[in-house]
Amino acid sequence: MDSGFEENGRTGPADGSVTLQVGAEQAGLRLDKALALLAGEVSRARLQQVIKEGGVRLNGAVVGDGSRKVAEGDALALVMPEAKPPEPVGQDIPLDVVYEDEHLIVIDKPAGLVVHPAGGHEDGTLVNALIAHCGESLSGIGGVRRPGIVHRLDKDTSGLLVVAKNDRAHQKLAKQFADHGRTGPLQRAYLALAWGVPRLREGTIDAPIERSSRNREKMTVVKEGRGREAITHITLLERYPPLLRGLDETEALASLIECRLETGRTHQIRVHMSHIGHPLLGDQLYGSGFATKAVRLPEEAREALAALGRQALHAALLGFAHPATGEEMLFESDPPADFANLQAALARL
Repeated sequence: MDSGFEENGRTGPADGSVTLQVGAEQAGLRLDKALALLAGEVSRARLQQVIKEGGVRLNGAVVGDGSRKVAEGDALALVMPEAKPPEPVGQDIPLDVVYEDEHLIVIDKPAGLVVHPAGGHEDGTLVNALIAHCGESLSGIGGVRRPGIVHRLDKDTSGLLVVAKNDRAHQKLAKQFADHGRTGPLQRAYLALAWGVPRLREGTIDAPIERSSRNREKMTVVKEGRGREAITHITLLERYPPLLRGLDETEALASLIECRLETGRTHQIRVHMSHIGHPLLGDQLYGSGFATKAVRLPEEAREALAALGRQALHAALLGFAHPATGEEMLFESDPPADFANLQAALARL
């Protein structure tokens, strides 16, 4: 008995895969584009992800490169993974809870923890941890019990994060973050270890940001009138090595900078510090051109930088008005051990 199926020129065995034939009109196209035309109802973005996950075979061989060109007569076998639940589920992930009440929870997020489920990180996130931790105390935001994320930290940035536990708290906190603290008590300050020393002890970086057209994983500074407003206030706290007689301050290898956000754009501090020529230590996305500077560091500092393995950025201070009481709340967090170890090694230069 034939266990497969045939419909509209597609064939499929019992394992659920679909075999598609490349015609003359698809010849010479990228694999992902050809599949999007042949598969019909599946988006190209979804197909690109399936290709990366090994769900496509070209003439019997698994192919993981969506840009590969196809030829007339090629046989494409497509295996779509089973659909996953649309809403995140609770997972028992340890949390460092700084403060919690019935309205909100303040977390000291470790580096490496993604805030919200997204492509490539469908689980194991802060949201999954919060659902498990808060249980029935969460409100029915959007008809589903889940925490209200009002701001985010990059996966490899550590530090303070506030999350709403009910709809009203979510709305009130979101309003404060949308206002950027210009008419209220919202404060967000980060500690950053940067290459070199900015010329100004204190200054403001006012440069709009948008997603890069060359690399969709990156943000970039653009001309006035484009992108989204982005403002970062910086203060020089320490330089490494310290300013010594006969040593020009511009020759310092690194510095500790306090960065206060007036706006909160994606990768804002990392983009702005790179824009002024002082990218963060360990930032592979925005500071790759400075990687060779590590050879100038003493062995102890080089080892500490390698052990950090991420951008040297920590959300050290968070202040806001409590969404229910209006009380001004302020939280501070010391940098984690990997950041502190690198800072200590730099201080001994």
